[in-house]
Amino acid sequence: MLRQVTLEDIRPIAIGAGILGTGGGGNPYLGGLHLASIIRERGPQTIIDPFDLADDDLCCVVGSIGAPTVSIEKLPEGTEMMRALRLLEEHIGRRFDAVAIAEIGGANSMQPLIGGLQAGIPTVDSDSMGRAFPEIQMSSFLFDTSATAAPLAMVDAADKAAVVPAAVSDVWAEKIARNIAVSMGARAGLAGTIMTGAQVKAAGVHYTLSLAHHLGAQVIEAQAQKSDVPPVIADVLDGQVIFRGKIADVERRTTKGFARGGIRIDSFSNKDRLEIEFQNEFLIAYINGEAAATTPDLICIVTEEEGEPVTTEVLRYGTRVAVISVPAPPQLKSDAALEVVGPGAFGYDVEFCPLPGGVIGRRLGD
Repeated sequence: MLRQVTLEDIRPIAIGAGILGTGGGGNPYLGGLHLASIIRERGPQTIIDPFDLADDDLCCVVGSIGAPTVSIEKLPEGTEMMRALRLLEEHIGRRFDAVAIAEIGGANSMQPLIGGLQAGIPTVDSDSMGRAFPEIQMSSFLFDTSATAAPLAMVDAADKAAVVPAAVSDVWAEKIARNIAVSMGARAGLAGTIMTGAQVKAAGVHYTLSLAHHLGAQVIEAQAQKSDVPPVIADVLDGQVIFRGKIADVERRTTKGFARGGIRIDSFSNKDRLEIEFQNEFLIAYINGEAAATTPDLICIVTEEEGEPVTTEVLRYGTRVAVISVPAPPQLKSDAALEVVGPGAFGYDVEFCPLPGGVIGRRLGD
């Protein structure tokens, strides 16, 4: 597993996390530029194994909240993660020992590295999704532990800040935080979901930062060898390439703090059609009208030749792409989890049929 993140590690993490983000999590290229600037200033960020945490260590997650479409136009000030972290510490009256990753997707895989480095504490190689999801309560840290989304702290790129000390439920915490984020211009830094080390170890989807790095490194190697990259990605993630074609239509809108919409991809032969609907992340894929993959399993879009991730905010007509379905980690497949992240949670009257296998959440080599 990774023990530190250096400048050389940023590109593979950006590629791997961009793919695992299933379209969301923020633009990985811009996130990589931000992380690189902080590492040049402060040096590498320390990464710790979740099982090296003491049971009574105190952790929280940090990341950006808002619409990915906004993140490519409204750039961060640069210290939002640290300021949200310090604001939450001030509220609870204690310093955090480490930062965990809310979602391994896109730029949000890098925000805990940035925030941890600026705050002088390590980042845990564990997240709560093994992918990205659009809402705070969609977190394995919250499914089966006593941890709660609130208290949480939020800041924007200027001088606006807020602390939500409590909420009647994690869903209500999401609603409050989303409205605050909209008031902050649909992009804000957030720190929340306070946990002990024991809770992180029990509930996290572990080693996903290392997985993102490994996946990105395999993509870079396949590009250098001029290999067919999408099958390489599928092989690393125990998934399968389910479609190849050209983006024929994109319908996208930013509303209520989310990027929502859908795309149509026509096969190169024009005989088959794939349609995907998204809310920040790709949620359901239909091939010729039949559901082929659904949340919480991952639906990943990459460029057809290079295997580079295609996130929701950069979907463009005419792009040649491959679509890969990937088994979700087991933490997302329990009955309690499916109530929150299954197809029904997003309004789809489709039964979740889990893809077999899966490597997300396993230590590399296990």
